[in-house]
Amino acid sequence: MHPESCICVYNETAAYRWPLLRLQPDLGAVVWDEGVPQRRVELQPAYKETRKEMPKPMIPQLDFIQKLTPLLGFRNISLPDTEADDLMGCYAIAACKRPGMDVVLATNDKDLYQLVGPCVKVYTTAKADLASPKDAFALLSEDQVATKWEVPPKLIGDVLALTGDSVDNIPGVGLGRKTAAALIREFGGLEPLLNNIDQVKSPRTREKLANSREQILQNRQMVDLDCDLELPVPVDQLQIEPDYPNLIRALEQCEFKSLLQEVRDEAERVGMGAQGNLL
Repeated sequence: MHPESCICVYNETAAYRWPLLRLQPDLGAVVWDEGVPQRRVELQPAYKETRKEMPKPMIPQLDFIQKLTPLLGFRNISLPDTEADDLMGCYAIAACKRPGMDVVLATNDKDLYQLVGPCVKVYTTAKADLASPKDAFALLSEDQVATKWEVPPKLIGDVLALTGDSVDNIPGVGLGRKTAAALIREFGGLEPLLNNIDQVKSPRTREKLANSREQILQNRQMVDLDCDLELPVPVDQLQIEPDYPNLIRALEQCEFKSLLQEVRDEAERVGMGAQGNLL
């Protein structure tokens, strides 16, 4: 392994292992972006244009991380012209159809908060979601997401249609999140709000909504998740099966003594040897 890749190995290994150790799931996958859906680009050609390109030194590190993922026990999942959040949504919905299944989405992507409900929680490391600055992560339930967003999770997309999303270069209409959430709560959703703009109390807000109606409807389509995609790997084939021997060999190439010892101890507990091939 190239020395410059070591810090990425540590960060990714820790990021994947934290939910494993805390939640002990039976099934799991790492889902990757592989382009964007054509429908979003057609709706808004500037979609994601403001995102910076990946630094060139990061490209070989990303390749190594994707090779590391199976050693940690996860399948790499992606589809051409598909964003990770859409595919994660598809898996969440498919898994929730199975009796007794609980789903945790490890993500900081706010679009996926729309899916939180009785079967789905979000595991996030976003600082804004942490109960304390000392916490490393938060596991957010439906009630917690509703408290944070001030609307039920299923209405988060309606809020985003009004506020836009600067991260993805989706333009807003001049309303902040608190104002947008208050409007969605008051009217019960985006559609009844737009059908009753004349009942909005603030003249300035009425004007913004009336002048931006088409933009708002377009935004709503942009943030709507595509959850009807065919799964590239069936849910029941996502068993988490770490390759401890080769994972240990990979980690030995970097000086992560505590992490390496942690993995070695874990391998001994499950009776796995420490011989393997170099990555």
